[in-house]
Amino acid sequence: RKRAGSSPGEASVERSGTGSSPSKSVEMVQRLTYRRRHSYATKSNRVKKVKTPGGKLTYHYVAKKSNPAVDPMDKQILNGIPVLRPAKGSKSQTNKKDRTVHRPYGGVLSGANVKNRIVRAFLIEEQKIVKKVLKMQAKKSKK
Repeated sequence: RKRAGSSPGEASVERSGTGSSPSKSVEMVQRLTYRRRHSYATKSNRVKKVKTPGGKLTYHYVAKKSNPAVDPMDKQILNGIPVLRPAKGSKSQTNKKDRTVHRPYGGVLSGANVKNRIVRAFLIEEQKIVKKVLKMQAKKSKK
């Protein structure tokens, strides 16, 4: 068949009948295998495809995401505590100053909760003293 719009001297041929159009090219995909012995697609074996500078596709293993340290009383994330996997946050891997905050209950409770505890303890002690004084005054007035 001749293409419409071409000059009479040019004979161009369209390919048809095979079912494959020239715009769709089938490209071979490189197969990938896991680089470690664990061969199942589990949460601990997550990978991403990476193209190396040599043009080869390989798998890079993706580390699990870590959960931040959380205050047990109001479930808020603790500031100043790094978000690390358990092994990376161990005593042999990090310094004590990196794992905690310098205050009582540092790295366990938030600053606001520590403040509330201190204030509550102080008020309870004050209340005890007031009760004691009132008892003494009541004893004196009875005499």
